[in-house]
Amino acid sequence: MTKSLDTRAVMLFALVAVLFIGTGFVQSWNTTLTILNMGLISAIMALGVNMQWGYAGLFNVGIMGFVALGGLAAVLVSMPPVEDAWAAGGIQVLLGLVLGAATVVGAILVWTRMPAGWLRAVLMLTVLIGGFFIFRAVFDAGVAAVESINPASTGYLGGLGLPILLAWPVGGVLAAGAAWIIGKTALGLRSDYLAIATLGIAEIIIAVLKNEDWLARGVKNVTSLPRPVPYEVDLQSSEAFLGFVGWLGADPVTASSVTVKLAYAGLFLVVLLALIWLSEKALNSPWGRMMRAIRDNEVSASAMGKNVKARHLQIFILGSAVCGLAGAMMTTLDSQMVPGTYQPLRFTFLVWVMVIVGGSGNNWGAVLGGFLIWWLWIQVEPLGALLMQGITAGMPVDSWLRDHLLDAVAHMRLLTMGMILLLVLRFSPRGLIPER
Repeated sequence: MTKSLDTRAVMLFALVAVLFIGTGFVQSWNTTLTILNMGLISAIMALGVNMQWGYAGLFNVGIMGFVALGGLAAVLVSMPPVEDAWAAGGIQVLLGLVLGAATVVGAILVWTRMPAGWLRAVLMLTVLIGGFFIFRAVFDAGVAAVESINPASTGYLGGLGLPILLAWPVGGVLAAGAAWIIGKTALGLRSDYLAIATLGIAEIIIAVLKNEDWLARGVKNVTSLPRPVPYEVDLQSSEAFLGFVGWLGADPVTASSVTVKLAYAGLFLVVLLALIWLSEKALNSPWGRMMRAIRDNEVSASAMGKNVKARHLQIFILGSAVCGLAGAMMTTLDSQMVPGTYQPLRFTFLVWVMVIVGGSGNNWGAVLGGFLIWWLWIQVEPLGALLMQGITAGMPVDSWLRDHLLDAVAHMRLLTMGMILLLVLRFSPRGLIPER
């Protein structure tokens, strides 16, 4: 059984490799490398979701929020600080945030330290209401001062000006911190309520990123993030690179673009391989067997002395951290932070399709699903356009059926994803590479 699974996995990965290589020959190597880089990031996202669902059975549909927090980390770590904004109201903003956190902590201490009764309730409300007004008075004034500093190009505090590669682990830590807060309150819920809670919290995170301009410019977007790889224009002005390209007989512009994408692919591949190695070690360890025992029967695992809620919180934090890491990598690849692009369809539904199609509970299956589904997501629309053009080639130009079929090309992605999901659930319900 194990040998047949290994053979099947190798064949499926070989098929996906053929799809990418064929894209390079038929279209261009720039195109296939662009798809490959986002495929590597999508595979990492799928690994994070697979940890939560495949290991522990946690139904998290707030993936988008954790990915966005990773993107925010890239801005906060790598962008240079806006000195004028800091001088105008940066300290006031930080003081306001500290006062807000102190208000919440004070209310919690009142509730937990005082004996039950009307006095406790009154004092807690006094702390919350008084703290809220003090927080808003300090925070709002600082935000107004920061956002008034050259809003056309800055209008925010900026970041720390550190190398952007440091933002990748920071993105994981930021997502893990948010997951701890969410998990402490939401993991006691039933699976369907957990899904609703995580989706709602993800939407709140996106709303904050869109509306708090002082943090990351909101919908004005942060562009021109630093790169961990060379710029194409620098390669094109390098004597050594031009000599090498001339020896190959390649176009310098195309070669520089391919080189940059290959450099990104190398960085992403190192991260993916490290995560797969760690995930496989964890899954095959006593900890991994315990997580699967909790997933399969929480009551029995609890009767054996396992702390189910603590283990659920642990795996929820780990999976969210991986998604945050992927979000920071994606923002690095794009060189910009655009909160409006974080949509549930792309960063929740599609990642779930990757895990289900690839094989939940199997790390290699999740990675396979990430590559395969992302390739299909990108290529289905142009292939669908060619198909419809072929079908409608002999139809009259004014035919309503021709117009309808050509208009349907825009919906080919959703139709194809739905069909693939139905076919896999019907003929291979455990995924293309099922869990052993």
